[in-house]
Amino acid sequence: MKIGVCLPYMKRELRRQHFLDWCRFIDQGPFHSLSCGERVTGYTLEMRNILAFAAAVTERVRIIPSLYVLPMHSSVQSAKEIATLDILSNGRVTLCVGVGGREQDYRALGASFKRRFQRMDDQIAEMKTLWRGEALEGLEEVGPLPIQEGGPPILAGSMGPKSIRRVAEWADGLYGFAMDGNPSLVRYFFDAAEQAWRDAGRDTRPYRMSGFWYCLAEGAEAQLRAYVYDYLEVLSKEEAGKIADGMVMHDPGAIREGISAIEELGCDEIQLVPATADMAELEKLATILETR
Repeated sequence: MKIGVCLPYMKRELRRQHFLDWCRFIDQGPFHSLSCGERVTGYTLEMRNILAFAAAVTERVRIIPSLYVLPMHSSVQSAKEIATLDILSNGRVTLCVGVGGREQDYRALGASFKRRFQRMDDQIAEMKTLWRGEALEGLEEVGPLPIQEGGPPILAGSMGPKSIRRVAEWADGLYGFAMDGNPSLVRYFFDAAEQAWRDAGRDTRPYRMSGFWYCLAEGAEAQLRAYVYDYLEVLSKEEAGKIADGMVMHDPGAIREGISAIEELGCDEIQLVPATADMAELEKLATILETR
């Protein structure tokens, strides 16, 4: 199973050197990919700039927007951005898309939260058209063409059975993120994807990616719970607190067992999302991976 790490993007203290140190360590370490998520509201750094920076200072690892909240954006602009990132990375992009769940982010960008699932279906079709070098009706050519012919692989961050059935029509795989690393939830995601791909008449199995939040920095348990609470407070303080209190991936043993349990489910790749920007998150994680 391939291992990826999400770059920190939710901390006020983040500066250029943090990203240099993280990107260089990941590119040299036992990792297959690096990723970054997209949020608009809240104190967060912007995903596209982070990943373009990462593409420029790395040579080996895959670059993954995880996930690109596509219906908040223009499909033409998105196709252009992603193709450009593919060029900057010399063909190392794997695109992960989804509809997100933060209506405030949509409002902040002047985008409608309604019909977002259908909009994403339509956007993917338009983006693939552009990546083939074809023009959309009424438009002249829009470039550039990505390095990867036809565009990068596309994974969908979907959770419910209806949305998984929808993305089976166009995605190359599923990103089934389990916040606490619960293998039962990951099994549900993968089983649902397998069935949806069969029902859609696909002759290839879906690429299986999963992930969970973790912390290995000093005060790991408290740091992880604080990170999760901050991330999920948009739901409600009570619900965010309940989920945060259930986080378990804050010691090496739990993380090692969690990775192994998900690997046994046939996972192709896992994205590990750290709670802090402390380099201990990477250094200790690399030790776990090298000794498991």
